[in-house]
Amino acid sequence: MEHAHTLTPPAELLVTHGKTFADLNEDVAKPVESFPTGRWYAAFAIAGVALLIWLYTVATFVTQGQGVLGINQPSGWGTDITNFVFWVGIGHAGTLISAILFLFRQKWRTAINRSAEAMTIFAVITALTFPLLHTGRPWYAFYWLLPYPNQRELWVNFRSPLLWDVFAVGTYFTISLVFWYVGLIPDLASIRDRAKNGIRKAAYTLLSMGWRGSNRNWNHYEMAYLILAGLSTPLVLSVHTIVSFDFAVSQIPGWHTTIFPPYFVAGAIFSGFAMVLTLLVIMRQVFNFKSYITIDHLEKMNKIIMATGLMVGYAYACEFFIAWYSGSSFEKFTFINRAFGPYWWAYWTMTCCNVFIPQVFWFRKARRNLALMFVVSLFVNIGMWFERYVIVVTSLHRDFLPSSWAMYVPTWYDWGWTIGSFGLFFALFLLFVRALPAIAMSEVKGVLHQQNSGH
Repeated sequence: MEHAHTLTPPAELLVTHGKTFADLNEDVAKPVESFPTGRWYAAFAIAGVALLIWLYTVATFVTQGQGVLGINQPSGWGTDITNFVFWVGIGHAGTLISAILFLFRQKWRTAINRSAEAMTIFAVITALTFPLLHTGRPWYAFYWLLPYPNQRELWVNFRSPLLWDVFAVGTYFTISLVFWYVGLIPDLASIRDRAKNGIRKAAYTLLSMGWRGSNRNWNHYEMAYLILAGLSTPLVLSVHTIVSFDFAVSQIPGWHTTIFPPYFVAGAIFSGFAMVLTLLVIMRQVFNFKSYITIDHLEKMNKIIMATGLMVGYAYACEFFIAWYSGSSFEKFTFINRAFGPYWWAYWTMTCCNVFIPQVFWFRKARRNLALMFVVSLFVNIGMWFERYVIVVTSLHRDFLPSSWAMYVPTWYDWGWTIGSFGLFFALFLLFVRALPAIAMSEVKGVLHQQNSGH
């Protein structure tokens, strides 16, 4: 018993303020069952304005063409692929928190995994809009890009990492969606049993798939959850590895490097945890989840952010070393151009936000300061967006031939659908916390039972 106690985090750090099962049900169900608060409406109004900007900019360049964006030759990707890589990275932390920490039996994940899983779904949905719209006329291009048997004798290039993205991200999204939904079923049944409105009760009855809480239900649930966690774990590593191949398998200076797969995975976990932290701090304050999303939970996340930030900083330094060690004048020029060329401001914004600012988490007081961790999480997400911008733009705008050099200048439409994508993401997340339980009640009850029984 003593040995088990030393391996398990103190239960009082996971659920505080003496909460009971009834308190947990009331607190989690309150945002779902009651009218939204003024804070929710204010947040949704802000997200709604950004979403309208996204709809306007997307409608404009779908009807008028990609020429309204700043893309040119040789910078043909611009904010399209910058945002795609950024949002796929954001989607990493949800499955990491849910699947990997579940397999390692980390109890502290229970209060934060539901929000992280939902964030994964909405981040991947947001990410997929960018390559689809980047094709220019998706209602034509999508038809020609699907790899299915046809009479046209026209097949996609299976050797292209862009096609690998379709399979990797599609698989990741499918598994993450099923994983998220399976975890929701016991809590949907709890909301169903509390529902007084006939329409609400019918909706949650349908969604809970006949859950009755029997031993047989729980056995099937736990088996399915474990299998899905096992399937999800390799996807955390593979998805952003495949995304990095979009760059690494090319011959473009600054992209053709073997460090990209682990570098991209570390960066994805880094940015994903920062976004989860941003959302959790907001949820903790707006919905009064302070007893379940504790400072100890957030401190553990800050440690992971600091660790992955150090990995990303090491990768930045390693890139410069390899460029020098390779003896390739093209590689050396590319990295000097990144740091001191016309896009120096983007490179140093990236470095300051991703490497220097997270170092404040070496201090325990900083890791447990709510306002400070919120600000740092915002800076990390800004820095990680600029990292993708630097990778995409600086290697393309000056390639092998000076005669083909050109500056890439984002237009209002580039910035419009970049900012608007955050509106799409946050609007989906706010609707989620309004309609579904944002904390995994069934899992937190397991932690609470251990706490009450003295384990």
